[in-house]
Amino acid sequence: MVTHVPVRPEMIGWALERSRMDPESAKYPQFRRWADGDGAPTFRQLETFARAAHVPLGYLFLPRPPREEVPIPDLRTIRDAGVRKPSPELLDTIHLAQRRQDWFRDHARDRGQQELPFVGSVNRDTDPLAVAADIRSRLGFTVEARRRGDALRTAIDLVEGLGVLVMVSGIVGSNTHRKLTIDEFRGFALTDPRAPVVFVNGVDAKTAQLFTLMHELAHIWAGQSALSDIEFDSPAVHAEERWANAVAAEVLVPRADLERAYSGDAKDPSIELLTKRYRVSALVVLHRLFDTGLLPWDEFRRRYVTEEIRGRELADLEVASRSDGGNYYNTHLRHIGHAFARGVIVDTMEGRTLYRDAFRLLDTRKHATFTEMAERLGVA
Repeated sequence: MVTHVPVRPEMIGWALERSRMDPESAKYPQFRRWADGDGAPTFRQLETFARAAHVPLGYLFLPRPPREEVPIPDLRTIRDAGVRKPSPELLDTIHLAQRRQDWFRDHARDRGQQELPFVGSVNRDTDPLAVAADIRSRLGFTVEARRRGDALRTAIDLVEGLGVLVMVSGIVGSNTHRKLTIDEFRGFALTDPRAPVVFVNGVDAKTAQLFTLMHELAHIWAGQSALSDIEFDSPAVHAEERWANAVAAEVLVPRADLERAYSGDAKDPSIELLTKRYRVSALVVLHRLFDTGLLPWDEFRRRYVTEEIRGRELADLEVASRSDGGNYYNTHLRHIGHAFARGVIVDTMEGRTLYRDAFRLLDTRKHATFTEMAERLGVA
């Protein structure tokens, strides 16, 4: 005799809405019926549903939907519309980063690593120019340095060299079917004196990723965890976000250098030269020109509207042109972070971490993959 599980239909409906799954999908025709109160699933069917909806199985037995909140300060504005409920993809991404941070914190403490001096060394009242100067000095991320090769990769390596874990991904874990979106967030920071984390949404354009990296690094300097969407012009932008934007902009486009490099001509060729010099978007360049008094308000607004449309089109083209292929190991290591992966692999080789736990932390199931990652990181 088949036993059905008494699950409240509204919990099935909540899980469907939460997952943004198509309830009419031919793959799961019974899901909508259960949500409408037409029949009930067996326990095995309920397990299948929970996996498909990316919801913890235990949640489905609750009397009412739980209130799910972002576990870190939410500083997003979502283009003045107010922040909607967090998606399962966002929540799972933050929780995954937190689990990695927990492991690395213990790893750093066990190895006697001292607390990082820059974490929490400033606050929102500190002059952004002073904070940016300190970040540039510690990183060595000069204008000249970023013009050699991949500026984003160079910046990530330098940030990780300071002891910050950097993860860049456009999916949840290694699940290519669970994509992140920049409409929901662009990055987040998880502060910690020994294991600070910066996560950058890899769906974004590369210039935007670079800005997000520096924006979240500013939050680490302030000792603040934060979820960000990096809005410039919304009147609803939090003061903390305006401050982090100002720091990131000064790190990437130093005022003194801009004043020397700007020809006084805000036409396309001149702006394009500046974007190539600093490896940032035209919108960031225009903001810096206005902020430094080099571009009047009327000209700034006129150019900004034009560049906002053009920039969005160029970013869409860049993202669309990316291949889903590429080198698996390079992509995977970027997702979990070189510094984190190196720590796990070294710890495992020294017998401090079980291979079973290492595979889980590194999101892999094969020893061959573990070995190849070790070789690529130079710790084999």
